[in-house]
Amino acid sequence: MSIKSVSVRMEEEMLQKLSYVAEYEGRSLNSQILVLIRNCVKNFEETNGKIEGNIEPFDNVKPAGKK
Repeated sequence: MSIKSVSVRMEEEMLQKLSYVAEYEGRSLNSQILVLIRNCVKNFEETNGKIEGNIEPFDNVKPAGKK
């Protein structure tokens, strides 16, 4: 599995707050964002079923909706 980079634009206040939470949790900002993403995917899969297959980013930009 390769590692990819993503840029995220957000308000400075939100970035400062997220950085505060990351530091409080003993994580880097990058690691904190990964925790949040993993939790989001886990919650989605618990509600909607496991995401299967090789999903290209462009295939998953605007899903058709709930199954």
